[in-house]
Amino acid sequence: MMNTKEIMELGEQYLMRNVGRIPLAPVKGEGARLWDADGREYLDFVSGIAVNSLGHCHPAVVDAICRQAGKLIHCSNLYYIEQQARLARLLVENSALDKAFFCNSGAEANEAAIKLARKYAKLKEGAEKFEIITALHSFHGRTLATVTATGQPKYHKGFEPLPQGFKYVPFNDLAALEKAIGPATCAVLLEPVQGEGGVNVASRHYLEGVQMLCREHGALLIFDEVQTGLGRTGRFLAYQHFGVEPDILTLAKALGGGFPIGAMLAKEDIAAAFQPGDHASTFGGNPLACAAALAAMEEMLLGGVVENAASTGAYLYEKLKGLGKKYPFVKEVRGLGLLLGMELTMEGKEIVNGCLERGLLINCVNNSVLRFIPPLTITPDDVDRAVAVLDQVMGRKNE
Repeated sequence: MMNTKEIMELGEQYLMRNVGRIPLAPVKGEGARLWDADGREYLDFVSGIAVNSLGHCHPAVVDAICRQAGKLIHCSNLYYIEQQARLARLLVENSALDKAFFCNSGAEANEAAIKLARKYAKLKEGAEKFEIITALHSFHGRTLATVTATGQPKYHKGFEPLPQGFKYVPFNDLAALEKAIGPATCAVLLEPVQGEGGVNVASRHYLEGVQMLCREHGALLIFDEVQTGLGRTGRFLAYQHFGVEPDILTLAKALGGGFPIGAMLAKEDIAAAFQPGDHASTFGGNPLACAAALAAMEEMLLGGVVENAASTGAYLYEKLKGLGKKYPFVKEVRGLGLLLGMELTMEGKEIVNGCLERGLLINCVNNSVLRFIPPLTITPDDVDRAVAVLDQVMGRKNE
C-alpha cells in the first residue's frame, strides 16, 4: 500500500487541480471513524459532505452492494428494474410526492427538476413562462444550469455566458420574492436550509409565504433537499419541519448510504409533463445503486437514525452554543438536527486545520462558518470528543 505522501504526489502529478485538496488520504472507514494511509484515526464530522449519513461502510449497505453486484450491476432504463421500482415506492410513501426519477448526483437531480418545471409550464401556460427564481447564497450544483441557479457569483466566474432565465433574491426575504415573481416565473427553487451558503435556516413564515406566492402566480415550488433530506435535520425530509409541501423535490448525498445516486420526485400531474424521450440518465437508477439506497433508506426509517439525528443534534447544538459563550469570535450557532453551523467573526480555515491535526474532521463554508455534518448515527460520546478537540483549537486561537 502507498503512504499518504506517495498518494499526494501521485495525485498532484495526474489529477486536475479543480479542488483545493486537504493533505489527507483516507483508505478505510467504519462508522464515524476514518483512517488515513499512515494508519492515523480521525473522527469524521464531514461524512463525505453529508453523504455517509449511516457512517462509513454500514454493514447493511455493504451487504446489499455485495449481493447485488453478484447478480446484476447495470441494465438499461429501457427495462423495468425491480430495485428501482421498490426504491421509488419507498420514497413516495414517505413523502408528499407521487413519482420518482433517478440519476447519479444532486446536480443531476436539480437539472432534472429545472427541465421538468420548464416543460410543465410550457405545456400549461405557454413558451413565455420559463423563469426560475433562486436565493442568494444558495447552492444547486456544478452543471451549467445548476451553477447558474446557484446564487453565488463566485461559482459563475469564468463560465459565462450562463444560461438565461434565472433570478436571485435574498433568502428569507418574502418582500423581495414578491417583488421579483411575475408572469414569466415558472418555479421558485430553494433549500430549506442553505448548506454550502452558510447553514442558513428558512423560517416557517417565509416558506409558507413562498408557497402562497407560487400558487398565486402559477409557479411551482421546488425544494432542493440534496443536503437537508433523508434524516439530516432530524426529520426524514426537512420540509416536514415547516408544514409546506413542494411540487418537486430533489435528493442525493445520503440516498445511497455512500453509493452515488440522486432522485427527483414530483407531484403526479407535474411528473406527467415528462414523456418518453424528454429526459433520461444512462446510469441513473441502476440495480446496484438502488440496492444500496434501499438498504440505506430502510435502515434510516426503521433503525432509529432520524430520531438520533434530532436528539444528538440538539445535544451538539447546546455544546456548540456553550463554546459560543466562551469565545468572543463566535458570532452565532444555527442549524437543524445534525446540519449545524458556527459562524465566526474571522476566517475558519485555521480552526479546520487545527482540528485536522488533532484527529477531528470538520469543514468551513462561506469562509467563516464552521459546518458540522457528522453521520446521523453518532453518539453523545462522539460529540463530547469532537467538542473537546474544537475547544482546544479555539482556545489556542483565543490566546
